[in-house]
Amino acid sequence: MVERTEKVWMNGALVAFDEARVGILTHTLHYGLGVFEGIRAYEGPSGGAVFRLREHVERLLRSAHIMQMEVPFGREALESAVVETLRANGMKEGYVRPLVWLGEGAMGLLPADNPVEVAIAVWPWGAYLGDEGLERGIRAKVSSYTRHHPNIFMTQSKTCGNYVNSILAKREVTRLGYDEAIMLDPDGKVAEASGENVFIVRGGLLKTPPLGSVLDGITRDAVLRIARDEGIEVVEQSFTRDELYVADEAFLTGTAAEVTPIREVDDRRIGAGRRGPLTEKIQTIYFDAVRGRAPRYESWLTEL
Repeated sequence: MVERTEKVWMNGALVAFDEARVGILTHTLHYGLGVFEGIRAYEGPSGGAVFRLREHVERLLRSAHIMQMEVPFGREALESAVVETLRANGMKEGYVRPLVWLGEGAMGLLPADNPVEVAIAVWPWGAYLGDEGLERGIRAKVSSYTRHHPNIFMTQSKTCGNYVNSILAKREVTRLGYDEAIMLDPDGKVAEASGENVFIVRGGLLKTPPLGSVLDGITRDAVLRIARDEGIEVVEQSFTRDELYVADEAFLTGTAAEVTPIREVDDRRIGAGRRGPLTEKIQTIYFDAVRGRAPRYESWLTEL
């Protein structure tokens, strides 16, 4: 259960949590045309800081642009609102959810002049796939649900309705006892997990699917930067599910999941069946970066 906080930023002002409400005829509630972001703040030696705030807000605005939604607030105003909301709730660490939606007005598939509204909520949230998963690794299964084709849905926008696809995949595999779903693209290649990017390691080479059918993940980008800074050979290239099966290591990345190892896919052990050495190295540097313990990446942090 999400832990309730005191304040929500809504359309330019902080309001009490219980006052942050929308009407029953809110267009996005019925049709799913809205966009969102997931952002984390972490507490480090110097206090709290938001990880890659600018990149997240810029992606939120890109998502809205793709979906032809005119957000009534600019980048700087939204960045300030994220910091303001965390401070108002006394949080040095936590999860941040900006949401842009179409409010009440016209119904049907042509929203016309429905107002574009914005809210930012925050709450405490630990490891998305569990603390044990961060260390031991998780069990995944390839879902029968395919990741959207770019001509079926805009895959570079974090659109609310898009995630019904992910919910179906996640429910399918967790009912069978697995922790996470791996989704294939329309060509049968590995695309993403239900809400994370996928990486594999084989022979010292780090590989991840290219942008196209996968979201341009901000944690994905951070991991690519860390790997290159460490002299690890990196390639953005499609791969098949059986190449995933025979990887030396595999892991997921995402704001919620952070850097989570995969120890098993489709009942096949990945590598030694536990977090591998390259995964652990990247994971360690990543957590040092988000908690302000890696000066090389201090530009990624916005202090609270």
